Amino acid sequence: MRVLKFGGTSVGTAESILNVREIIQSIQGPKMIVLSAMSGVTNYLVDITNLIKSKDQQQIQILNTELKTKHFELLDKLITNQTNNTAVRNGLNILFKEFDDLLLEEYSENNTNRILTYGESLLTYIFSEYLSTFNIANTLLDAKRFMYVANLENPDTSKIASRIAPLLKSTGNDAIYITQGFVRIDKHNRVSTLKRGGSDYTATILGAALNVEEVQIWTDIDGFHNNDPRYVEDTHPLSNLTFEEAAELAYFGAKILHPQTISPVIDKNIPIYLKNTFTPTLPGTKISSEINASGLKAISAKDGITAIKIKSNRMLMAHGFLKKIFEIFDNLETAIDMITTSEIAISLTIDDTKNLDLILDQLEGCGDITVEMNHSIICIVGEDLINDPNTFRLFEILNEIPVRMISYGGSFNNVSLLVSTENKVSALKALHKTLFLQKEKELVSL
Repeated sequence: MRVLKFGGTSVGTAESILNVREIIQSIQGPKMIVLSAMSGVTNYLVDITNLIKSKDQQQIQILNTELKTKHFELLDKLITNQTNNTAVRNGLNILFKEFDDLLLEEYSENNTNRILTYGESLLTYIFSEYLSTFNIANTLLDAKRFMYVANLENPDTSKIASRIAPLLKSTGNDAIYITQGFVRIDKHNRVSTLKRGGSDYTATILGAALNVEEVQIWTDIDGFHNNDPRYVEDTHPLSNLTFEEAAELAYFGAKILHPQTISPVIDKNIPIYLKNTFTPTLPGTKISSEINASGLKAISAKDGITAIKIKSNRMLMAHGFLKKIFEIFDNLETAIDMITTSEIAISLTIDDTKNLDLILDQLEGCGDITVEMNHSIICIVGEDLINDPNTFRLFEILNEIPVRMISYGGSFNNVSLLVSTENKVSALKALHKTLFLQKEKELVSL
């Protein structure tokens, strides 16, 4: 079996859904299809939940009408046979009646999550019925029946496997199962989410649970690029990455992949393929345990970083100081991305500031505290990067861009730089020129 995940842009229009159908038909063997909501729908749902909080029923109904129109228009383009269209329209109306009832409930976290996951339910229903009109047999599965993920960082895939196994009625070569991405059931048995972009994570969790041959993630990009093509010209897709390289790039900002996507499949050595729905013949990027080449591979950047500096003479020749600092962040469930130390100071970064005030209160007795916001981490990644003879060139960026922190040596595969976000694009371009374009010119001249 294979898991195929299609993101919002891949199912955003009737034309793109036609591409998805053709891709599914071209791939032999049993398949689990994981779908996101239509492009833009989750944003609608986020806006609606905010309006429920402010009790603006008039605006809620305006957005609700737009949401329904979007899905009914998609239905009319996909299923033109009047009899079939009417039957599916009736089914959609049942789903929308349940949705309307949610909009009348009081604001709560539980109700918010149920609303946020509705886009996937609507789209998977339409898509399943659409395939059926082409006599493509398929089974629509409700993710709320098996996606029990109590711990977001460490999902119990064996538990998911035991819950989904009874639902896989057919083991034939033509078996097609369709389910929703993004959705999970939490430790309190409530509907919740895998956070934005979490359909990628759904795909690899299911891949590990079902011990599949491979996971394919279909999007609107030709795989991982060696730099961010939104800001930098002359980037190119990478044919291969190791699990570790891809995990570093995803965590540090590469938008093509959810940060936690890699972790479920590493131990089972299940490869991931990143492919483009709109150019399916292109090879894309294969992510696996295979090391095809060492050295510099790619650059990514992560925004929304806050730097905290703690300066104290009590650090000098003292033990236990760092332990005290780390315990504060641990107790307040705030992860640290980068850290550097000197004899009397420690600098570190976080990307989650919801507990920042509490952190600063507890750090107050540790020394003089300085906080700097609006920073970005730029991550340079490659297998055994620190032994690449060209790696030294990245430090030439210091001639052009003020760098707040450097993390070098903590991993053989990663060097991280902290810069002000206003300098991020300049830094990405400068690094691309120094590390990639200049190297390519030298190779051509040899």
